[in-house]
Amino acid sequence: MQRRVVITGLGPVSSIGIGANRFLEGVRAGANGVSPITSFSTAGFERTSGGEVRAFEASDYLQAPAYKDWGRTAQFAAAAARLAFTDADLDLDLIDAESTGAIVGTTNGEAPTMDALAIQWLEDPALIDPEMVRRVPAGNIAGAVASEIGVKGETATIPTACAAANYAIGYAAELIASGDADVMLAGGSDSVNRFTHAGFDSLGAIAKDLPRPFDAGRTGIVTAEGGAMIVLEDREHAQARGARIYAEFLGYAMNCDADHIVHPNAERIADCIRSAHARSNVRPEAVDYICAHGTGTPTNDLTETTATRAVFGEAHPPISSLKSMLGHTMGAASGFGAVACCLAIANQFLPPTINLQTPDPALGDLDFVANRSRPAAVSIAQNHGFAFGGNNAITMFGDHS
Repeated sequence: MQRRVVITGLGPVSSIGIGANRFLEGVRAGANGVSPITSFSTAGFERTSGGEVRAFEASDYLQAPAYKDWGRTAQFAAAAARLAFTDADLDLDLIDAESTGAIVGTTNGEAPTMDALAIQWLEDPALIDPEMVRRVPAGNIAGAVASEIGVKGETATIPTACAAANYAIGYAAELIASGDADVMLAGGSDSVNRFTHAGFDSLGAIAKDLPRPFDAGRTGIVTAEGGAMIVLEDREHAQARGARIYAEFLGYAMNCDADHIVHPNAERIADCIRSAHARSNVRPEAVDYICAHGTGTPTNDLTETTATRAVFGEAHPPISSLKSMLGHTMGAASGFGAVACCLAIANQFLPPTINLQTPDPALGDLDFVANRSRPAAVSIAQNHGFAFGGNNAITMFGDHS
């Protein structure tokens, strides 16, 4: 028998707020987390904005002695996990560490470290810092979470680009539902860096100023960073310890476009949505809110809304994009989406799409929750994550009662 899975802890480390309460305040206010990049030299780039977490100091959140040896992405993940674990009011001495694990998604891993190593190599290969080399393997990111919290169950890093956090959350939920784990930490983490910024710039996909998902004048993404982790828990385990429950994990689905390396496929995304509904026992008309992938590129927004309109038809629920506030946090993006879905259900409101001046008529007459959050009855929320390579992953959350 499959066990029911609930979310009992939230740990966002973002440019609009660190911790569940500050993040909630930022989302409700429609805060802007985008500003000029300071973490690397933007000389030579015409477009220089990013979503940096400037208020982050690892020492404020991390307890593991080794945290100074971790890269920024691992520090984000571990800090987000610590916040989620604390928010869930969990005590490692009172749970089974062997059946508690960590699954973390990422796009670029420790790309800032790779940037620094590349500069060292170009200056003089003899200058390569071996301590920095040790930070590079992506497995270190999930390992940092396990070390920070002290969990000893299944631990893995999933590098499925911008859908990675949803992959991580879905897999973690499966481990609990099947009885292989009681508690799991899952989400995603990534850092602003020159390599990623240059890559999207070369594609012509960086926004001129601000991210404007669904706007007729949208010009692209803004690269961003952060860590977003949630605590998933067996429902009976959570109830036995009197835990606060934000939402229930209803199910998820994944597929691959198998079509084009960077161009998304609306038909395959629609298939993924239908599969997520079927696996979650959810009818389309029961969905109250969609947390969109919503990158703000002309192609992605059109493809995504074409897919959702194919599934929902005239009964399309409100849909909004956190990337309008955060920028594109890469592997952490659908992790932040999961946090926002749980907060929307727990607090009965719709997160906004900011910077939306003129909705693109080509996207259909949809409710993008323009510029301001608003109260709403949210019982079921749908969270999108789509990635280069055609990786699609959708997670579903519902009222736990």
